[in-house]
This record gives sequence, structure tokens and C-alpha cells, in this order.
Amino acid sequence: MTTDAVSVSRRDRRRRLGSYVALTKPRIIELLLVTTVPVMFLAEGGVPSLWLVLATLVGGSLSAGAANTFNSVYDRDIDRLMHRTSNRPMVTGEVSPRNGLLFGAALTVASTVWFLALVNVLSAVLSLVAIALYALGYTVVLKRRTSQNIVWGGVAGCMPTLIGWSAVTGSVGWPAVVLFLVIFFWTPPHYWPLSMAFRDDYSAAGVPMLPVERGPVAVGRQIVLYSWLMVVASFSLVPVADMGWVYAGTAGLAGALFVVEAHRLLRAARSGLTGTALRPMRLFHYSITYVTVLFLAVALDPLIHVAIG
Repeated sequence: MTTDAVSVSRRDRRRRLGSYVALTKPRIIELLLVTTVPVMFLAEGGVPSLWLVLATLVGGSLSAGAANTFNSVYDRDIDRLMHRTSNRPMVTGEVSPRNGLLFGAALTVASTVWFLALVNVLSAVLSLVAIALYALGYTVVLKRRTSQNIVWGGVAGCMPTLIGWSAVTGSVGWPAVVLFLVIFFWTPPHYWPLSMAFRDDYSAAGVPMLPVERGPVAVGRQIVLYSWLMVVASFSLVPVADMGWVYAGTAGLAGALFVVEAHRLLRAARSGLTGTALRPMRLFHYSITYVTVLFLAVALDPLIHVAIG
């Protein structure tokens, strides 16, 4: 084989590997892991075993990758119709549906075995539940049938809080449940602004996202409602987990900015603005900052308790 042929072969392998990685939606996985590790610090009341953290992160990545892969396979028809998803591997043909399903199944088995062998049984069970909720509950049942798809389908994205806690304690405690609710209420005001920005895409694909089914004002009201519920849930962690001033102050400041931005979006909608003029992506981008900062405070607060106590 010539040098040029070897070089082409390597490029093909790298491209194929990149296509499979793309099926797992790494950026979504990053966000899920942001909510896993801080919960482990909270459950430990300090710094958990670094090996356990690594094992949980690997298992969580495999699990989320499996769920996202199944989603990519099932949604390939509507992804083809939407501009922002038209280059995904299932659409371009880089990966066949059969190979995509096999890859998703392999990741499911790998994540389950990994959790069973290196973490614990409860974390393995919760991981499987998360895959089922996203791949079946959201992708197959809800996404194409109801405008509330992201509300109930978003439960899968809340599971890392339970998995992180169970990895440390072997159980599910009330602090983990509270943080589960924070992510549950955070998901709609995180995702609906994105849906507003890409409303035409979802409409063309026949996906009944709330901004497709309802006007900007109605969507804005829902975003404000869930934003307030999210903030209230975040503050309930203070008495439940005996959180200190670091977490309370962060939850207050970050939550206030979130609510202000949600109300700004509603005011813009009420003024008659539509589409990109609403600037919905401002809230979408801030929502990522919010959850990152809040969960960082979840991790730091117990460390500070240990340091001064």
C-alpha cells in the first residue's frame, strides 16, 4: 500500500470515528456531567474518591452517549428537514441505521456493566432508566406527539443528579431529589428559547415544540413560570442539605439574573417582537452558565464547611 493510500485510509478511519462520536452528542454529555460531579461532593460532604468520580463520569458518558445515539437514529428523518441538524451522521449517511442501533446497544451494555462492576447496582439501574426515558419516553413517545415533550422528556436529563448521589451513598437522598427538581424546572426555560430561535426548523419537520404550537407571549409566560419554580427549588436545598452562604448567595444571584432574563424575553414578546428579534438565545446561553455556576456552588459549599469546621 502506498503512503498516499495509507494516509487516505487513516483519514477515513478518523472521519468514521468522528461520525460515531457525533452520534453521542458530546456537548450534551458535557452538560450532564456538570450536574453529576458536584452532587457527588455534596453526598460525600467533601471530596469523594477520585477513582469513584472517574468511574461515574465514564459510566455516565457511556450511558448518555447510548441515549443520544438512539435519538440520532430514530430522529434521522426529521433531522434531515432541519437546517441545524442536516449535517448529522445519520442524515449524511456516514453511519447506517443498523450500525447506529448496534453502536447504541453496545454503549448501553458497556455503561451498565461498567456501573455494575465499578460503581454499584443502583447507579446501573438509574443509568438504564435514564436511557429508556430519553430513547423511548422522549424520542419515540413524546417528541412528535405533544408540545409538552421537553417538560416530561426532560426527566432523563435530571437523572445524573440521582446517579451522582447513588454512586457515593448507594441510595437516593432528599438533596438529590431537590437537585433533580431544579434540573426538571430548568429544562423548559433552557430549551424553549432554543426552540423559539429555530421555530421554523421544528415547524418544517412537524415537531410540535411549544413555540410551534403557541405564540411567543404564551411561551414567554411558561418560561417565566418554570424559571420561578426552578429558583424556588434551588433555595429549598438550603434547609434540606444544610447549605451555607456560598450556595445560598450563588443561588440567589444566579437565580435573580435568570428570572430577570426570562421576564425580558416575555416583555419582548408582549411588545410584538417575533423570531430572532426576541433574542431568545440570550436566555438559552445564560441558562447553561446558570446551571454550571449553581452546581459549582453545590460542590464548593461542603468543601468550605469542612475547611472552616
